[in-house]
Amino acid sequence: MKFDTIKTILLAHGYSVSCFDTAREAADYLDRVIDGKSVGMGGSVTLGQLGICDRLATHNQVYSHARLAAGQTAADIFPLAARAQIYLSSVNGIAETGEIVNIDGNCNRISAMCFGHEKVYLIVGKNKIAPDYDAALWRARNIAAPRNAQRLRRNTPCAKSADCCYNCNSPERICRALSVFWEKPRSGEFEVVLIDEELGY
Repeated sequence: MKFDTIKTILLAHGYSVSCFDTAREAADYLDRVIDGKSVGMGGSVTLGQLGICDRLATHNQVYSHARLAAGQTAADIFPLAARAQIYLSSVNGIAETGEIVNIDGNCNRISAMCFGHEKVYLIVGKNKIAPDYDAALWRARNIAAPRNAQRLRRNTPCAKSADCCYNCNSPERICRALSVFWEKPRSGEFEVVLIDEELGY
């Protein structure tokens, strides 16, 4: 898959952009350029598929609620990840017109992405790319959110078959907030890492 179109738009919107053929190549790159830092991570199937958490933890201080020490809870890790020098996350949808869309339940991920880090890396498989904002938003609501609800075994209408958003009022609803980056935030550096493989939801 060619990333020329979306790369050009993202560069014009202020992001750095790196492109890789495989998740392994992207993980090798991140492991090389992130060194001796505190690193926060949002909940992400994509990051899990890269195996990047354990790799970075050998030479960085990593804060991820997917990697809890004995006695720790996710609530203990969220503020530490939010204050880290570096933050890693994936996205729920990214438009070839430049918009980056994320939906969150606890809102730790979208709040941490927005402010407070030296650099944020957004790791994106080719399946997350949509032609425009409306399609990226549709994808976030009707593909990413239902599949994540199903993965987390939530008692929501969308989790039963992971087919679409029902705009429910379930107490276990995971889509509680939406963030859209129209342009790169002014605070810190942001790099979008595009990977020519299907990763995450």
